[in-house]
Amino acid sequence: MPLDRYLIDHCSPTLANLKTANLFSCRYSSQEQLAGQVLGWHRALESKGVCLRLLRAKNGCALIYVYRPLRLAADLCKPGVAEFLAGCGYQSLAPNEALARLSERLCSQEGFPHEIGLFLSYPLGDVQGFIENGGAHYKCSGCWKVYCNECETAKLFAKYQKCRGVYWRLFNGGRSVLQLTVAA
Repeated sequence: MPLDRYLIDHCSPTLANLKTANLFSCRYSSQEQLAGQVLGWHRALESKGVCLRLLRAKNGCALIYVYRPLRLAADLCKPGVAEFLAGCGYQSLAPNEALARLSERLCSQEGFPHEIGLFLSYPLGDVQGFIENGGAHYKCSGCWKVYCNECETAKLFAKYQKCRGVYWRLFNGGRSVLQLTVAA
C-alpha cells in the first residue's frame, strides 16, 4: 500500500489535529527507499505541524510514527509523565530525545514498551492500568485499553473513527493527504 494510504488509514486523527500521534507498521523491500518516502512525507507535512519518524525497521517491517511535535511536548509535560518515563530510563522529555529513547527501546526488544502509549495520546492512568492489570480487566477498548474515564474515552474513540471515515471519503474523492492535513 502506498504511504499516503497508510497515512489516511492510520493517522487521520493526527492529520486532523485531533490527536498528538499515530503509529503504523508497513512492509518494505528497500530500507533506503522507505527512508526516502518517510523523509519526503516529513518534508511535505512539516509546514502543517506534522512530522514523520521511522522508529524501527527490522526484517522487512517498519514502524512509522506520525506526530505533532508541539502537542507531544505538551503531552510529555503532563502531571506524572516525567516520573513515569524516568522509571523507563528516559533522561529527557524533549521530544527528539524522548523519541530517540523510544526508538532505542523498540529496537532492543520484540514487543512494544508500554510507555509508547504516552507518545500516542493515551492517558497515563490507562498506561499504568494496562501494566498493573497485565492488559486484563479494562473497562472498554478501542484505540487502546481503557482503565479510567470510560465514557469520555468511548466518545473520543467514536470521534477518531468518524474522522477516519470522513478522511477516506475525501481522499477517495480526490483530496490529497496534504490538503487533508490541518495546519497547527
